[in-house]
Amino acid sequence: IIESIRIYGQDMYYIPRKLNKYDDVYGADDQSSYENAYPMEMYIKSIDGFTGDGEFMSKFGIEIRNQVIFSMSQRVFQEEVGEFTTQVRPNEGDLIFFPLNQKCFQIKYVNKFEMFYQLGALQTWEVTCELFEYSGERMNTGIPEIDILEKKLSTNILDWTINTEVPQTILDEDGDYLILEG
Repeated sequence: IIESIRIYGQDMYYIPRKLNKYDDVYGADDQSSYENAYPMEMYIKSIDGFTGDGEFMSKFGIEIRNQVIFSMSQRVFQEEVGEFTTQVRPNEGDLIFFPLNQKCFQIKYVNKFEMFYQLGALQTWEVTCELFEYSGERMNTGIPEIDILEKKLSTNILDWTINTEVPQTILDEDGDYLILEG
């Protein structure tokens, strides 16, 4: 299984989510960060393209709900990710960066129970992912292709202001920030 994933799969990065300020009441973390990226091979199970609901118009505007299913070896996951973290399996909320199309996918579901067990045990993790919707998370993985997503997708006005040589923002006569329009 490992050899077939290496032959037919793609090299990707697994990026575990770090919970910085988890709220037990709401069951969410509004200050998550992604600080490490681990290279590993994954097989794309949905080769015909994206599955899921696709693009549709809702009362909140256009939504894109494309899904893709990746399969990764349990043993490779344990060797590549499990040695450096406390994770025993991929978690929902973690990211997978696909260098071929320069996109991040967020894990929405991990299939822990396959219908058929090969060789008497579960050999792979199948993760169902959707395109990652950036919402202010910090990305500091050390890989420029991934870290640039934070800058590119940021909605923080201070990331788009015009600064002087000494890092100081320029204000207009009304006290508003001068920002880059493009």
